[in-house]
Amino acid sequence: MKRFHVHLHVADLPASIAFYNRLFGAEPARVEKDYAKWMLEDPRLNFAISTRGAAPGLDHLGFQTDDAAELEALKARAATAQLPVQNEGETTCCYARSDKHWITDPQGIAWEHFHTLQDIPVFNEKSASGEAGVCCVPSGKPLSIPVKGASSCC
Repeated sequence: MKRFHVHLHVADLPASIAFYNRLFGAEPARVEKDYAKWMLEDPRLNFAISTRGAAPGLDHLGFQTDDAAELEALKARAATAQLPVQNEGETTCCYARSDKHWITDPQGIAWEHFHTLQDIPVFNEKSASGEAGVCCVPSGKPLSIPVKGASSCC
């Protein structure tokens, strides 16, 4: 079964954690100095926030799979969209080692499909080696679609 994934950039991590704790009625499954993640069951959601982006807003969307077969099925479906699918294979990001691929929709929103293999103690191995790291979107530059001041609804 898949889990929907949303990753937002926030300016104030403690204030955002307090807000989302109240909104979800749940504590994060993981909290780091620059990151927090909730693994909700109703709805089935992997919701992550971090301070690693250029501006507060949407970084990327995606689906987390429970197994490698689901991930391959998502990859095959993404390939039918006739847009480039970037296969990362096994990689590290967001305090986890995962197998993943990416596709970007026509508006420029990155979609991550991934299967988590294990938790790791660093945001990613590149940042542990001294490189500055934001999240792991394909271009290396998070989209950061601002969410304040939206002029229309759903």
